[in-house]
Amino acid sequence: MTKHDPLPLKDIAVEVAVEAAGKILAKRAELGDIRSYSATKSSAVDPVTIVDTLAEDFIADRLLTLRPDDGIIGEEGSSRASTSGVSWIVDPIDGTVNFLYGLPEYAVSIAAAVDGEVLAGCVVNVPRGHVYSAAVGQGAHVERDGERVRLACNEVTDPALALVATGFSYSSAWRAQQAALLAEMLPRVRDIRRMGAAALDFCRVAEGTVDAFYEHGLHCWDFAAGALIAREAGAVAHTPRLSTPGSAGEPVSVAAGPLSAAWQELVADAGVMRPLQGR
Repeated sequence: MTKHDPLPLKDIAVEVAVEAAGKILAKRAELGDIRSYSATKSSAVDPVTIVDTLAEDFIADRLLTLRPDDGIIGEEGSSRASTSGVSWIVDPIDGTVNFLYGLPEYAVSIAAAVDGEVLAGCVVNVPRGHVYSAAVGQGAHVERDGERVRLACNEVTDPALALVATGFSYSSAWRAQQAALLAEMLPRVRDIRRMGAAALDFCRVAEGTVDAFYEHGLHCWDFAAGALIAREAGAVAHTPRLSTPGSAGEPVSVAAGPLSAAWQELVADAGVMRPLQGR
């Protein structure tokens, strides 16, 4: 049993993520067309903006103030070793392409982990103001429009009736493999949705606006908080170890609890649970 109480860690994740979301909205309003303030990372279609880096710097500074002995792993390069045993896993803007284009589906994601286990997390849908959070063993909740609601997955059991979210890589070679997998999956489910922010896809399973989600090649900051939120809402999630790099092409898969057994059979049969190959 960990000596770290997950509830205070969740409260810190919520506090800092909500503050960061406010900073992101303010900076976007100040800068206007954000595409003038972006660069690329792994490929020409993998953007990072000045707001991503500013938001991560803010989050790292706040966590250092609140929890000076904790470590941090951030998408945009923040890194600090932990002496307390707690490490924070941060994605300052999950869904940067949506952010660039003004689509209201991007998020701040912050999780606290100890020995490879995520204990608490928060995902904030920045433009909508929805705040999803969970602490291990304490359930998952969303705060929106001034109301706090406990999250629970849908009761669907048949994959043929399941609305499924997915996502695609920035690598064209991997996208070709994902397109083939999509062709296997699409005739066997209700329909597919591609929203463009993995952290929020996990939260959508938790709240029941989709029934399942799969993707490949995610990094720990893409799934750490969201997977906990989904699990605490009754979903069954399969994710790589936090130490596994996205370049390994490993799958993530999550489905509402009542759907999970049949879903696992489907994704195994369709080849979804095999890592992508090459880059």
